[in-house]
Amino acid sequence: MSNKIELKSINELFGMNFYIPAYQRGYRWNIQQVKDLLEDIQEFIEKKKEGFYCIQPLVVKRSIPDGKINDFKTGLHKIYNAESVELLVDETEKLIFENTQWEVIDGQQRLTTIYILLHTLDVKNKYEIEYQTRRDSKSFLDNIDKTKKEENIDYFHISETKNTIEDWFKEKGEQDKIKFIETLLKDVQFIWYESVDEDPIKIFTRLNIGKISLTNSELIKALFLNKSNFGGSYQRVRLQQNEIAIEWDQIEYALQNDEFWLFLHKANYDKPTRIDFIFDIICEKNILKLKDEQRKNLGSDDYKTFRYFYKWFKMQENLNIADCWKEVKIIFQTIQEWYNDIKLYHYIGFLIEQGTTVSIILDKWNEPNNTIEKFISDYLFIEIKKKIDKCSDLNRQYEDSARPQCRPILLLHNIQTVINQNQSLIEKDKYKLPVFYKFPFHLFKKEVWNVEHIDSNTENCLENDKVQKEWLSSCLIAGVSIEIVCEIRNFLNNKTIDNQNNFEKLRLNILSSDNKNKLEGSEKDMLWNFTLLDESTNKSYGNAIFSAKRRVILGKDQGKKITIDEKFEIMERKSESAFIPPCTKNVFLKYYNPLTNNLREWDKTDAEAYLENIKKTLHDFLN
Repeated sequence: MSNKIELKSINELFGMNFYIPAYQRGYRWNIQQVKDLLEDIQEFIEKKKEGFYCIQPLVVKRSIPDGKINDFKTGLHKIYNAESVELLVDETEKLIFENTQWEVIDGQQRLTTIYILLHTLDVKNKYEIEYQTRRDSKSFLDNIDKTKKEENIDYFHISETKNTIEDWFKEKGEQDKIKFIETLLKDVQFIWYESVDEDPIKIFTRLNIGKISLTNSELIKALFLNKSNFGGSYQRVRLQQNEIAIEWDQIEYALQNDEFWLFLHKANYDKPTRIDFIFDIICEKNILKLKDEQRKNLGSDDYKTFRYFYKWFKMQENLNIADCWKEVKIIFQTIQEWYNDIKLYHYIGFLIEQGTTVSIILDKWNEPNNTIEKFISDYLFIEIKKKIDKCSDLNRQYEDSARPQCRPILLLHNIQTVINQNQSLIEKDKYKLPVFYKFPFHLFKKEVWNVEHIDSNTENCLENDKVQKEWLSSCLIAGVSIEIVCEIRNFLNNKTIDNQNNFEKLRLNILSSDNKNKLEGSEKDMLWNFTLLDESTNKSYGNAIFSAKRRVILGKDQGKKITIDEKFEIMERKSESAFIPPCTKNVFLKYYNPLTNNLREWDKTDAEAYLENIKKTLHDFLN
C-alpha cells in the first residue's frame, strides 16, 4: 500500500488518540519556539484574506493498541448483522476510528504545543496524547500543575509553555482571543503524512537524529501514489501506480549522479531527494495552470511546492494523474537531451555556472518553431557573449581587484577547447559513435577557482636560496650542457661566496643573454598571463616561479607530489590529486608554443601563443 497524505485542520484531529513511542525524547520546546508559533498565527490572522496557515508535517502510523483489540473484535461482531450495507460501512468506519491509535513518528513537539495551547485557551473535546515511557505525562497535560514542574524535565517544559501562552494572551482582548481560537481550529492545518508500510524507527532516525526533514517530493509522491486518486479497476490502478513509481525512481537515480546533477546545479544542495527541483519548476512556472486565486495563498516557505500540487490534486474535477506526471517527464527528458549533446551540455553548463537558471533556459528552449541550431545561435551564443563582455578586450591590463572579471573567458576557453577536440574526433571516420569527453562541471563546482598569474607577479622572485635552487634544478631536469651542469652543481654546493651575484652570472650564462622575451611590469597583468587555478593548489605554491608551479600542477594532475632531492634527482610519492582544467594543464605543458624548449619560465612567446589560441578558439564569441 502507498503512504497517504492530506492537510488536516486542528479541528479534524479532535477525538484522535496519539501515541508517543519510547524511541522519542520528551517535550522540549523552549519559550522562543512557542512565541514564534503564536506570532506566526497572529500574523496570519492579521493578513488573512483566504487560505490557511500550514504547519510542517505530522508523520504518523495507524495501529490498534493491544488493550483495544478485544473491544474491536466485539464491535465487529455486533455490526456484522447490520440491516444495510451503508450502515455496515458507517459503523465499521466509526469503530475503526474509535479504536485507532496514531503512533507519532515526527511532529510530537508541534502536536504537544498545540495541545497545551488548546488546554490554556480552555478548548474542550481535544485529541489525546499518550506516552509509552512517560505515562504520567498524559494526566499532567490534562491538568497542568505548575507546582510540580520541577519533578521532571517534561513537566518543566510543559509548564513553561503554558506560562508563555498565558503571558502572551494577557495583552489580547476577549475578541482577539475568540478570533485566535476560531483561526486555530479551522485554518491552522498540519501536513498529515500517514506511513503505511515503512519502519517507523527508520523514519524517525532519518527525520530527527539525521535532521533530514521530509522533502516536497516525498510528500508529492504520496499524492501521486494514493490509490484514491486513480480511477478504474484494481489491476489498472496498481499498474499505473507501479509505472509511476518505477519512472520516479529512475529519474531520482539519474539525478543522484553528480556528473549529471552538477551540470545543472551548485554543489551546496543538501536535500536527500533531487527530483524536487523538477516540481519546483512546475510550481514556479505554473505548468499545471492553477488559477490565480488558487495560487494566491501558497506561501513562501519550504513546502510551497507541495501545497501547489496538493491544490491541483484536490481541485480537479476529472483528475488525470497521467497528464501531471507527463509534465515531470518532459522536463526530465529535456535536461537529459541537453546533457547528452556536446554543444548543449557545454554551453548550457557554462551559462548555469555563470548564474542563469534552468527555468529561464527552459523558457527559451520551449519557444515555438525552435530547433537546436536556432536555440544555440539565437539564444546560447548571445547570452554567452553577454557573460564575457567585461573581458572581451583581450589586450586590456587588469589590476588585482579586476582580475576575477577574466574568470568567464578563461572558463569558456576551457569549455570550447573540449568542444573543438570532440568535434575533431567525431568528424574522423575512426570515431563513429558520439562518445566524447565532457568538461567535468561536477569537479569544477566542488572547488573555489581563482584567476592566477602564470608567471608570478612578485618582482625579484629569484633572490632567495629556495627559489634559486628550484630554478637551477628545473634547468638540470630540462637539460643543459655538461659545462653548465658542473657550474650549477658548484653553485649549489658553495655557500661561502656572494651567491646573488654568482647566481645572476650563472642565470645569464644559461640563458646565453638577458632574456628579452621576459614579461615585464604591466604585461604580467594581462589575459595572456592568467589561468584558472583551484584555491588549495594556488595556496600551496603561492608566488613560486614558473618551474615550481609547473611541477606542482603536473603532480596534482597525476596524484603525486614531485620533489627534487639533494642529488638533483626527481622523487615522487602519492599525494592528493586535484582537477586541473585542460587549458591550465596546457599552459604548464607549454602546449600552445610547440617550438619552445624552455621549461624554466613563461615568457612573451609563450604568452603570445596562448593568447592567439584564446582568440582562435573563442572567435565566434569575441567582438
